[in-house]
Amino acid sequence: MVTIEVDENIMLRSYKPADAAALFTAIDDSRPRLHPWLAWVDATTRPAHSQQFIEQSLQRLECQEGLDMGIFYNGQVIGGLGMREWQHDLKRAQIGYWIATDFEGKGIVRRSLIKFIDFLFDKLSLNKLEIHFVPANKRSASLPRLLGFTIEGVIRQSTLRNGMPDDTVIAGMLRSEWTSKRPAD
Repeated sequence: MVTIEVDENIMLRSYKPADAAALFTAIDDSRPRLHPWLAWVDATTRPAHSQQFIEQSLQRLECQEGLDMGIFYNGQVIGGLGMREWQHDLKRAQIGYWIATDFEGKGIVRRSLIKFIDFLFDKLSLNKLEIHFVPANKRSASLPRLLGFTIEGVIRQSTLRNGMPDDTVIAGMLRSEWTSKRPAD
């Protein structure tokens, strides 16, 4: 179990099986806003899907293939952060994030990402993190810029969004850059 304190109200922690119903509710309540950007939202249609995700997440953590964490506000799950594509030889991984509609625009994801990135560089000794996003997702695209990530390129028509090909922007951060660029909490 991994736990990271963001502030007195916000905690990041690995999901537990008991979180499945609350996780599903957070996703379901935010479905209209999440659907255009996150393909997995369409496949999450009942609490059992969140239960399966949590079980797979715990298995990925045990096998050191990834790390999925809930964003908890006063004990309530309101979003998530994840680290995937963990390449141990390169000490590289990809991170992603989402937040429930009612908590959007409050700086929670930004503050949570700062602590999550600190953890990934300091505790897991990663050397490089990437954030992938579609250009049309302006809110998500603003976070790498706010955190000091460098846009490394665009892979044209490399993802499907709502059944149509779309570009993927790749933003990267090296541990040495984070040390000098890390934004204030």
